[in-house]
Amino acid sequence: MLLFLDVDGPLIPFGAADRTYPVFAGPPTACARHPLLSRVDPALGPRLLALGCELVWATTWMDDANSCLAPWLGLPPLPVVEWPDEDEPPGLLHWKTRPLVAWAARRPFIWVDDEITEADRAWTAVHHPGAALLHRIDHRYGLTEGDFDVLEEWLAASGG
Repeated sequence: MLLFLDVDGPLIPFGAADRTYPVFAGPPTACARHPLLSRVDPALGPRLLALGCELVWATTWMDDANSCLAPWLGLPPLPVVEWPDEDEPPGLLHWKTRPLVAWAARRPFIWVDDEITEADRAWTAVHHPGAALLHRIDHRYGLTEGDFDVLEEWLAASGG
């Protein structure tokens, strides 16, 4: 089972006006100067690994996710989805949807992102023959226990 993982929103929460963010020491790398990396909870790495999925970076961070975040989260270097250079006109479908479905190549997958819409779910249901969970994360809070509950329940129900 693949798990496509976005960074901004799911791992780095932002935008909550109703609370302050927990602050962690941050990754001890050259990337540590990134102003929001101290919001990344290192406990998310073991939680993601415990899902038993093949983790794949699906982020504009590209391979910087491996150099900046993977060590901090205790993750090995992960495959990175390479995004097409073409610019699609704005529409209802997220620009990541088609490339992720193509990358999955009929394999079951989970996509964790803060910009997923019903249009992405509908398009994926029509164009992807395998099981797929497109799970939208609230960017204000990042991945929460409730999100992990949803992922675990879906994996158990789908035999993942």
